[in-house]
Amino acid sequence: MKIILLEDVKTLGKKGDIVDVSDGYARNALLPKRLGVEANSKNMNDLKLKKANEEKVAKEQYDAAVTFAEGMTDDVITLTMKAGEGGKAFGSISAKEIAEEYKKQLGKEIDKKKLLIREPIKSFGTFEVPVKLHPKVTGTLRVKVTEE
Repeated sequence: MKIILLEDVKTLGKKGDIVDVSDGYARNALLPKRLGVEANSKNMNDLKLKKANEEKVAKEQYDAAVTFAEGMTDDVITLTMKAGEGGKAFGSISAKEIAEEYKKQLGKEIDKKKLLIREPIKSFGTFEVPVKLHPKVTGTLRVKVTEE
């Protein structure tokens, strides 16, 4: 019996896959637990439409991320930090502070978890912080740290 999987099944396949299983396994395990549906013409058409819709949504998200990344290339945010003895930086700037200042200064919102900053910034100058907007798109945000 051919079954369209509605969820990932460890031994069979991923969600949306069409698998061939024995009649008993389908009737006694997959169908009652709603892990799959019979692969008839109506369900096949529904699967095709669902996949087309998911591809369209994924393309829109990718295009939005590319557009946002292109707009981000000109953005520069300025942060101030206290200076200690001899002009040395006192404290550090984290991803959370960068995200808050980005929203405050430019009015654009960005998730702090998307900022790929390995460790907090602890010196003055201009830094380029990579921002992972999409699995395939990474933008760059320039952060200028000045003395208070």
